[in-house]
Amino acid sequence: MAKGLQGFSWTMLLLFCAIQELGSWAVHTAVEGPGLGQPGDPALLAGGRVKRGWVWNQFFVVEEYTGTEPLYVGKIHSDSDEGDGSIKYTISGEGAGTIFLIDEITGDIHATERLDREQKTFYTLRAQARDRQTDQLLEPESEFIIKVQDINDSEPRFLEGPYIGSVAELSPIGTSVMQVMASDADDPTYGSSARVVYSVLEGEQHFTVDSKTGVIRTAVADLDRETQDRYEVVIRATDMAGQLGGLSGSTTVTIVVTDVNDNPPRFPQKMYQFSIVETAPVGTAIGRVKAEDSDVGENTDMTYQVKDEEGVEMFKVTTDSNTQEAVITVQKPLDYESKKVHTVVVEALNKFVDPRFVDLGTFRDQTIVRVSVLDVDEPPEFRPPSNLMEVQEDARVGSVVGVVTALDPDTANHPVRYAIDRSTDSERIFDIDAKTGAIVTGKVLDRETAGWHNITVLAMEADNHSQVSRASLRIRILDVNDNPPELATPYEAAVCEDAKPGQLIQTISVVDRDEPQSGHHFYFTLAPEATNNHHFSLLDIQDNTAAVHTQRVGFNRQEQDVYLLPILVVDSGPPALSSTGTLTIRVCGCDSNGAIQSCNSTAYVVSATLSPGALIALLVCVLILVVLVLLILTLKRHHKSHLTSEDDEDMRDNVIKYNDEGGGEQDTEAYDMSALRSLYDFSEIKGGDGGGGPGDGGPGRNPASELHALPQWVQSPDLDFSVFRDYICRKVEQADEDLSVPPYDSFQTYAFEGSDSPVPSLSSINTWSSSSEQDFSYLRGWGPRFRQLAALYAGRRGEEDSEES
Repeated sequence: MAKGLQGFSWTMLLLFCAIQELGSWAVHTAVEGPGLGQPGDPALLAGGRVKRGWVWNQFFVVEEYTGTEPLYVGKIHSDSDEGDGSIKYTISGEGAGTIFLIDEITGDIHATERLDREQKTFYTLRAQARDRQTDQLLEPESEFIIKVQDINDSEPRFLEGPYIGSVAELSPIGTSVMQVMASDADDPTYGSSARVVYSVLEGEQHFTVDSKTGVIRTAVADLDRETQDRYEVVIRATDMAGQLGGLSGSTTVTIVVTDVNDNPPRFPQKMYQFSIVETAPVGTAIGRVKAEDSDVGENTDMTYQVKDEEGVEMFKVTTDSNTQEAVITVQKPLDYESKKVHTVVVEALNKFVDPRFVDLGTFRDQTIVRVSVLDVDEPPEFRPPSNLMEVQEDARVGSVVGVVTALDPDTANHPVRYAIDRSTDSERIFDIDAKTGAIVTGKVLDRETAGWHNITVLAMEADNHSQVSRASLRIRILDVNDNPPELATPYEAAVCEDAKPGQLIQTISVVDRDEPQSGHHFYFTLAPEATNNHHFSLLDIQDNTAAVHTQRVGFNRQEQDVYLLPILVVDSGPPALSSTGTLTIRVCGCDSNGAIQSCNSTAYVVSATLSPGALIALLVCVLILVVLVLLILTLKRHHKSHLTSEDDEDMRDNVIKYNDEGGGEQDTEAYDMSALRSLYDFSEIKGGDGGGGPGDGGPGRNPASELHALPQWVQSPDLDFSVFRDYICRKVEQADEDLSVPPYDSFQTYAFEGSDSPVPSLSSINTWSSSSEQDFSYLRGWGPRFRQLAALYAGRRGEEDSEES
């Protein structure tokens, strides 16, 4: 092989020399400074032939050389070489001295290592020719290339694996699945080493591959996911265009068959059986059934429904979205005694149906569900469930109001016992027969007190009182005419003294506690004792009201100021009941417009008859009175503020501040003083010499004239007031000496009675003589009654002093 390559190189060298001689290959050598072959060379400008300095070509070396000897690459040669060995050839650049070696004398280049084009395609080197003696360049350095020639040493590779594709089941033939691509490291521009073709190595029964593009397609139309949901297909890539001797590589492609909704749901069983107690409440789950579907994903989503009429009424089917199960629940109360077994037809169907596969068969399935009802011991049931009874209020105690009936719904049909829930009838107005259920009255009824009664009746099994049921019963008390009609209010009317005959005085109405079904109808007439009445008349208006009119001309309240008119009222029964009411009529004085001004000795004012002018005048008077009261209160407060000392807190124990002056002389009118006169002896009290004192009304006025209602004390020989006199005098003197004390309205009452008093005595005020220099202005502001007491005591002390002197 080495000899062949060497021959090939020499052939290429001879061909190069021939082309050079023909002038078709121009090699420009580099020289320092202007020289031969450079632009601007005189020889080139003159059109002369350029001297060729190098005899060489572009070298080639085959990759993957496996020989034991170095591989000959090529030869470099200078025209100045005469073969005497005076020229030394050297190379530099990529791989020089390691991969490539040159013979310094002959210029032959050899490759010493195994080359791989897939790692490096070419090498760039530079060649020099030097004088062996002087080591000077004989010619300029020149560059040459050694290309590594490709051989088919790399197989195709699938670099993007592993490959996973998918295709829907039942897809038609030729449906594209995916594309694979192999890469060859050989030189695609040299020969067919890199030309790759594809083929199916395994799985060709179901899939094909395009030899040029690598696109995988379905080869059959009956791919069924439920039969096989994935395929492992081996694809092979071969270079050299598939010719003999080409290299190949393979990869495995996983093809997943995706699901389509081509399978209907199917119940594993054609019948299911469940049981449930008859007392199960509505909404209780009975059981679950599930239809199976060979599909996957949303293609298995189902809906369930009840198909038979009986099942639709009694049961309900829903779908559990998590498990895709049918949940059967109770929709109507069950009854073992009515029906022991129920048969329900349940249908399952796909929620999402692919219209392409409907023709494959029906996409629904049915099954039968048998529901057995279990018997339970149930409490009695009231029949019929009527809850309204009526009884008249005059029914005697023990009268039957009605009968309730309850039966045991179980097949055993146990006897039933009855009772009344006393929490609803604590007063025991009604009783019930424990065996028959007859409800009777236990007390006297009164519709006007309670027109309705709500009680709860209990029904229980005779041998098992825990099985009890309840029924609410409403009892209406029917009305009986047992209450007479009465006047609606205690009517009072007024009539003017100058009233004319036929004038309407009062319209009256009545009330009746009864409520007859036909409604009330009342009749009015004057009572028999008023048949001789010639002053007033009564007219029945026939609408359950009556009108009272005058029957004479004018009235005189001096002769008679009040008239009592008895009126008889009768209802329509039965039986008819009646009552007598009295209308009070007052004779009043009226103005010219007929407005009442006064009745008897007290003003009798009827606001409805006041004229607008009278109302305005009354309001103005009230307003003026309020203003005057406020003004007086303001002046009084201002006057007291000047009299009050700054040290109001320096109180004396014998004087207190008391702002109420009392009612004065009006108190004698408001109270009966005869009771007080019987306790004391009153004597004529003569006044002073006209000097007057506090409360005597002024100079020259006799205080005794104002004290006719005051009690007088009778001096008994065995009574000694000296103890009281001395005690009070000391207290008053202490108060008189203190000038900072302001005048007060009253003295403090001292509970000092002295020692060994034979009879109860009252504390007295300090004595004043008529000629005393004590200033009675100090007592201004006292109430009228207190001034009278002070003057009285001063008069008595004056008389005692004159007697003692």
